[in-house]
Amino acid sequence: MILQTEKKHYTPEEYLDFEIHSDERHEYIDGEVICVTGGTPNHNQIVGNFYAALNFALKQQPFRVFFSDQRLWIPRKRIYTYPDVMLVQGDLQFQEGRQDTIINPLMIVEVLSRSTRSYDKDEKFAAYRTISSFQEYLLIDQYTMHVEQYYKTDRKRWMFLECDDVNEILSLNSIPFQITIADIYDKVVFRDE
Repeated sequence: MILQTEKKHYTPEEYLDFEIHSDERHEYIDGEVICVTGGTPNHNQIVGNFYAALNFALKQQPFRVFFSDQRLWIPRKRIYTYPDVMLVQGDLQFQEGRQDTIINPLMIVEVLSRSTRSYDKDEKFAAYRTISSFQEYLLIDQYTMHVEQYYKTDRKRWMFLECDDVNEILSLNSIPFQITIADIYDKVVFRDE
């Protein structure tokens, strides 16, 4: 969830120095530093549900699952970001000169909020697609039961699927993993606003 923007233009090096010494997390978008605020209970529940199921299913396999606090560098778009859930296959690849910023996600999950919905679906997805290892993207709505799945089928070709029924099973394309929509939304309470 992104709320406020600082007006100073930062270099990537200035951002990293600032970020390492900050008590809050910030994203970096081509010189702009944006504070990343905490999520809602629904947001955190969905991230936790998905992360826990995926991490447990992949134990003793050559995959690493990260959530929320792992920084990702997207060099072609000059973006540092913290995906809600990120999956890496094989060895971690780090940004040159760093041991805290990875560059090789296979799959990314973002839980949509009202303030980031458009950005996550458009500009952020376009940025993620510039990463050669990136093969699959999930967008999970926290206000209603709805999951959008995008997976790469060929160079510059992506397939789109959506799930919105509690009984549906979401099958990842990039790895052998399935999860029910009910499990993604376990303990999530939808409220009329």
